[in-house]
Amino acid sequence: MKKIFFFFLVLVCMSSVSAQQNYVPSSENLKNRAWFEESRFGVFIHWGVYSILGDGEWVMNNQNFGLSEYRLLPDFFNPIAFDATKWAKLFKDSGAKYITFTSRHHDGFSMWDSQVSDYNIVKATPFKRDIVKELVEACREEGIKVMFYYSLLDWGRDDYLPAGKTGKGIIGRDSTQGNWDSYIQFMKDQLTELLTNYGQIDGIWFDGHWDKPEADWKYDEIYRLIHQLQPQCLIGNNHHIATFEGEDFQMFERDLPGQNTTGYGTSADQVGNLPKEVCGTIAGSWGFDIKDRKQKSFKEVLTYLVKAAGYGSNLLLNIGPMPNGEIQDYQQDRLLDIGNWLSKYGETIYGTEGGFVPPTDEYALTKKANKIYIHIFNPNQEKVLIKDFVPDIKKISNYDDDKSVSYTRTSSGLEILLPKSIDKDLLILTLDVK
Repeated sequence: MKKIFFFFLVLVCMSSVSAQQNYVPSSENLKNRAWFEESRFGVFIHWGVYSILGDGEWVMNNQNFGLSEYRLLPDFFNPIAFDATKWAKLFKDSGAKYITFTSRHHDGFSMWDSQVSDYNIVKATPFKRDIVKELVEACREEGIKVMFYYSLLDWGRDDYLPAGKTGKGIIGRDSTQGNWDSYIQFMKDQLTELLTNYGQIDGIWFDGHWDKPEADWKYDEIYRLIHQLQPQCLIGNNHHIATFEGEDFQMFERDLPGQNTTGYGTSADQVGNLPKEVCGTIAGSWGFDIKDRKQKSFKEVLTYLVKAAGYGSNLLLNIGPMPNGEIQDYQQDRLLDIGNWLSKYGETIYGTEGGFVPPTDEYALTKKANKIYIHIFNPNQEKVLIKDFVPDIKKISNYDDDKSVSYTRTSSGLEILLPKSIDKDLLILTLDVK
């Protein structure tokens, strides 16, 4: 009997991660995947009522707020400095091809005029403007595509209960009101709003599966709904494991594909063949943290972008706007730094392939047609060895001035003699292959 019961539990666990069965992506979806793989750079935006407290996006959980206490925050959320047009112009100047905006984070607050929850930017704040609508329209004017982050977990709704791995200390929840079917229907209704009222949306970015990994999230129903409403819409899920059927891209949180230096990574054997996206922060926190002192330099951000491309992955670089609607100067500076670099060297990133030679701390390689671009992270060394390099070479030259660069084939790989007196954060060599 115990064996039968154990087998039953295994079946339940397997069904809990079931996704869109027999999924065949539409032609529109495949076309959008191709666009996504060529984009290589997007901007992530974590912004909500949690920004008021200046302690990151997890403040409700980390400080164990009571529901009645946290629900006071919308009364103070009046971002009078928010200008969607300025934001979109900044994103355009950064070289980003798309944004992913936190339509609803784990605190359950909706940044659009939702009709199925009054806990939203229009009904619950003095601002009374639909942030999602304004941002979508502004980005569309700049030719920037839009994806929505949407939290699967909710620290405020009673029908989500019992609590998962997080939110256990939040005061004022009624455990007798748990109703999973009700919660799933609520999410479906909100996703229908997001995919019906704002024109073409190019992706849904789910987060929170890890809070209740054993739950029946009914992905089969949710993913099918999304693909029915907007066939081109790409689905990703930040569950840190191999993709489920029905998903269109695989994401990697704060780590490069197959690495796990942070504890949020996805193991190498769980990395699949779908388009890839690495997400990371300019600061230490995702949401606004007034004491955040982990501000990344331009070289750190640039290295992240180039390494991601070297893995054949996009970089989704996060900003956390302030509660007044302004983006901090240093975050704007990093975006503009990246934009200036991409305006000169974007050919080596946009529309390239990666993964044929794994990036290291010394270099990252990308490929387009018969050219391979070698990005050297320490240009001031005498030479660099690229291990196990196979392609036949016609010539190697400096990307900036097209001057020839000497190289030697060795038993270990390709040894390149670097140009001298390079005053750059990063050196790019162009390798023409036969």
